[in-house]
Amino acid sequence: MSKKNYNWQLKSTLRILKEILFWAAGIWLFIYCWNIISARTIWPFVYDGAEQGSKLLMRMFPPNWTYFLDLLRPIWDTITIATLGTLAAILLSLFVAFLAAENTSPHPLLRQLALLIIVTSRSVSSLIWAIILVIILGPGVLAGIIAISLRSVGFVSKLLYESIEEIDRKQVEAVEATGASKFSALIYSVVPQVFPSFVGTAVYRWDINIRESTVVGLVGAGGIGLQLNEAILGLKWPDAIIIFMMILSLVLFSELFSAKIRKILI
Repeated sequence: MSKKNYNWQLKSTLRILKEILFWAAGIWLFIYCWNIISARTIWPFVYDGAEQGSKLLMRMFPPNWTYFLDLLRPIWDTITIATLGTLAAILLSLFVAFLAAENTSPHPLLRQLALLIIVTSRSVSSLIWAIILVIILGPGVLAGIIAISLRSVGFVSKLLYESIEEIDRKQVEAVEATGASKFSALIYSVVPQVFPSFVGTAVYRWDINIRESTVVGLVGAGGIGLQLNEAILGLKWPDAIIIFMMILSLVLFSELFSAKIRKILI
């Protein structure tokens, strides 16, 4: 078994000074931020937080079990929002990703446009999209579906176009050497290489969208979030805990289901 030789060297004075300045700046930044947070925090409320939390938990019991049946439709709406929103995003992402990838984009201007779409989608959260769409379209499931879709396009497109740029170029050249058109080369050499990554990304995004679909309902974009908002505003805590249980069950189901789908398709 070979032994490795380690050459130990003393740190130079310049490196020591840099490390001291780095840690000093970090400590100063922490103290500065803490002072800002502390000045804007009502500490009596913080000290009373544990007691208020326990009282809130006590108000939730016993749960209103009969409310469970009223939540079946909102749960279905939440799954619908996540599923249709993800499917719409996947279809859009196929075009955006191939336009954004440097090795498949037909023109630099189209590539820049696709990258702009990706950045815009990823910069705005689904909750903000939902607020905008509820104002435009009114409250309901449609606003939630479009909000989830607009948010997901950037996520799926970014990961997909990065996978496209990392493909083995030799396989593309081999297909083109047979006299195949660019479109045929794309279908028979590029798509098979990125398909596993694409499926994994799509299923993972659907799993994320199940969680986000419960949030967009808080602003009126349909789903179980709407019932949660009404229960909280109405101080109906026995109903609220049932909603929390349903959301937790839905998230666990989506986690298990997405893992199963990935095993089957990949």
